Amino acid sequence: MAADAPAVTVTALRDRSVGALVGSAVGDALGGATEGWTTQQITERYGGYVTGIVPPFNEDWRTARPIAPYHKGDGHITDDTLMTHALVDVYAHRRDHLDAYAIAEDLVPLLIGERRWIPELEADALLLQRIFLAEKWLVARLHYGHVDPRDAGVGNIVNCGAAMYVAPVGVVNAADPAGAYAEAVEIASAHQSSYGREAAGVLAAAVAEAMSDGATAGSVVDACLAVARDGTRDAIEAVAEAASGVGDWAAAIPVLRDAVRPFDTVGEHYRAPSMDARRPSRTKSIEELPVALGMVLVAGGAFEPAVLGGVNYGRDADSIASMAGAVCGALGGFSAVRADWHEQIAEASRTPLEPAGHTMADVATEVFAKDAERCRVRERRRLALGGGR
Repeated sequence: MAADAPAVTVTALRDRSVGALVGSAVGDALGGATEGWTTQQITERYGGYVTGIVPPFNEDWRTARPIAPYHKGDGHITDDTLMTHALVDVYAHRRDHLDAYAIAEDLVPLLIGERRWIPELEADALLLQRIFLAEKWLVARLHYGHVDPRDAGVGNIVNCGAAMYVAPVGVVNAADPAGAYAEAVEIASAHQSSYGREAAGVLAAAVAEAMSDGATAGSVVDACLAVARDGTRDAIEAVAEAASGVGDWAAAIPVLRDAVRPFDTVGEHYRAPSMDARRPSRTKSIEELPVALGMVLVAGGAFEPAVLGGVNYGRDADSIASMAGAVCGALGGFSAVRADWHEQIAEASRTPLEPAGHTMADVATEVFAKDAERCRVRERRRLALGGGR
């Protein structure tokens, strides 16, 4: 008989890490079915608000436009989670903080060289065959173009592509929002520029704060405002103010949309973006991050209402719900994420969801120890200069 596997000590770090990564995946899977549609279209299609796992918006998903050929809905995770898990694999390999070069040297080879189960394609395939053009940019610029990784994000469309998978950065910088922000901005420089890169930094800061003991929905937003710049900060501030007067996620949908509208370059017609869509700007913001934080505030940090708010908001629903799920999962820990949801999603996606959180908890523990030693070395060197006592 094989020996039993050693018991895993469930620390607060591990609990919150698993909560963040599973919560992110659940939000992604639930929001996949409603991505790209308006709240009105969603309620008409499903006979009311979506409150759980639902079938694809288009039953003929293999040939329907503009979604084809992706099998969204039915509990399938999307590219948000696939990219998140790929970043976890990079952390598992490096066992330390990451930079733009790690994206070029480790993440890009995963995208083009390793076949994985892709639920939306119902096949084993390269991640490159699933990810959006804004993520394929990583391969074009870094693998084929040999661009300096720190400059590779320049010229890409500005969107939430980098922000959607940086939750692991928040875990490895738990309780250090400023550190998470700096690391995520560095990583995202290989992928995004302008307010797309900024959003990645701020979401990582949100998760890092949510991992902290005693964190609340309010402290998460405060931590975001402390690091955010330009239009991203203004959008979060506007949405947070709007959210303060709303009592439930359904009522919040039009209120948060109104608040974020001045900062959103995509425009009212999500399927037909405006001429200014996704261009660099210091006064604009991606829509997804402020709305996700707004839903977290409206829900008071509770997982289910925050995620359902993102799902039924529509537009880029999977990313909004995934971001809200990561923050609320970190705030409440693994038990905050509905068990029936994450179990069904893992089964439907043929992808275990919990291991990524455990991996990041292990990596974070090692990084904390390395950071502490680096701090001790730095202080000894400074003391030797006579700069302290």
